[in-house]
Amino acid sequence: MEGFRKIVFDDWAPLITSFVHETLLKLTKDEVIQELGLIWNVIRSSIIVPGLTVSVYLCSVAVVIVLFERLYLSVIVYYVMLSRFKPEKRYKFEAINPVEANIEEQGEVQKCSADYPMVLVQIPMYNERMVYKLSIGAACRLSWPSDRIIVQVLDDSTDPLIKDLVQVECRRWEKEGINIKHETRIHRNGYVDECEFVAIFDADFQPEPDYLHMTVPYFIHNPKIGLVQAQWEFTECIMTRIQEVSLNFHFKVEQEAGSFAYAFFSFNGTAGVWRLTAIDKAGGWNARTTTEDLDLSLHASLQGWKLVYVSDIKVKCELPSTYKALRYQQHRWSCGPANLFRKMGVDIIRNESISLWRKIYVIYNFFLVRKMITHIIAFTFYCVIIPMCVMFPEVEIPKWGSTYIPTAILLLNTIETPRSLHLLVFWISLETVMSMTRIKAILIGLLDKKRANEWVVTEKLGDALPKSKDSDSLPIISSLRPPLLERIYLMELCMGAFLFFCACYDLAITKSGKYIYLYLQASAFFICGLGYVGTQPPYD
Repeated sequence: MEGFRKIVFDDWAPLITSFVHETLLKLTKDEVIQELGLIWNVIRSSIIVPGLTVSVYLCSVAVVIVLFERLYLSVIVYYVMLSRFKPEKRYKFEAINPVEANIEEQGEVQKCSADYPMVLVQIPMYNERMVYKLSIGAACRLSWPSDRIIVQVLDDSTDPLIKDLVQVECRRWEKEGINIKHETRIHRNGYVDECEFVAIFDADFQPEPDYLHMTVPYFIHNPKIGLVQAQWEFTECIMTRIQEVSLNFHFKVEQEAGSFAYAFFSFNGTAGVWRLTAIDKAGGWNARTTTEDLDLSLHASLQGWKLVYVSDIKVKCELPSTYKALRYQQHRWSCGPANLFRKMGVDIIRNESISLWRKIYVIYNFFLVRKMITHIIAFTFYCVIIPMCVMFPEVEIPKWGSTYIPTAILLLNTIETPRSLHLLVFWISLETVMSMTRIKAILIGLLDKKRANEWVVTEKLGDALPKSKDSDSLPIISSLRPPLLERIYLMELCMGAFLFFCACYDLAITKSGKYIYLYLQASAFFICGLGYVGTQPPYD
């Protein structure tokens, strides 16, 4: 120890002080503090305050851009509503002649069946121990002639027990006369030569029996329609009711406006029917990003195919009911589009098959504003810049940019979900926390970092949670770690600590009144960071 002290004081100290001007070494403690204060004031007045001021006005301009994009979409949607537009009239929807179950003459049945195109129903699965029976059963109950439909269960499960149970379920339906195939996916081209259309459902989706009767007829008189997309309808809990606000705006405004005005929107990866020719002409499925559905939609649109959204068709599904599942889902939904824009932005500009207005809509409205600017502003402005301005009161934040316009955007976002207005505070809080996950994912996607291709299957609980002790259900696997440690998220906790500090600073020193808003934000980050959000599966 003595040797170490000798090295520090005899060797290092003279070396370090040799770089310091001799006048500084003569300063007293109070003089050093005074000098540091002067340096801080220079940095504050010449760097930090101007930087924050510029950031505030850039963010305010971005908020205006988001408002106009929301207004533009809302105008289209309300025009559709007031004009009583129905896609059935626009695309000459005609129901296919039904096959009567009581027709005794086999020849008549065959004649009616021939009016039905061949449809492939695909159900991708990956260790779906809670919902595999629900999705397979719903697909097998679709009211379509049995000789004109193939149900294909694409089982990528790595758990042999789950794979065996899925096989048993498929055999059970096969014995009931359903043309069902259980396969481990190598590619998506199985039975393509036999079929004209493919309906895709994730493992938690349960279409109504008449789903194909409500979607396939759109293709009959419209050879340029490549996709018919249905709306999601989901099981309810407090967390899914909160998510409903965002999803209703997505479906009822974004999808509706894109379909009506440009015949373009993003396929949601499920609850849609594709013309197989459109998939083939668009180059097929491409796994270069985590959003294969958006990639396919974009390529099909660039080839001139029309994408049609029909709001009257609803398919029951399950939204993430745990914070962990929601976090992974939002990362994928934000990272994928940003990564795809990086890879296809130039191709969209150079494409000659679509109009200039569609190019502007896809690049500006769809990608830049909706997929990136909206999420970037939600985090940087409201979680970083405004809280920091509490410590720099000389930075003025215009009320029109921080309060009035955001309130207008909020009303436009929630107007489609009036039944959940009482949950508005919870929705704002959850969206604020999710904005951090989204901006991180956007940056990863734009920079094409390692996690840009990360794919984590959204955890589904189905109806197994209340029945986890029943003999018919699979056991819920216990965690090897204590529940508290498993659900802790350090990023959220660190962000909560920053906001809490800013709130305390405002309450004690600045007294601008922002501490109420900041305490609420900090609470949201702490609650999510400790995992006290959503359904928690039982632990043994």
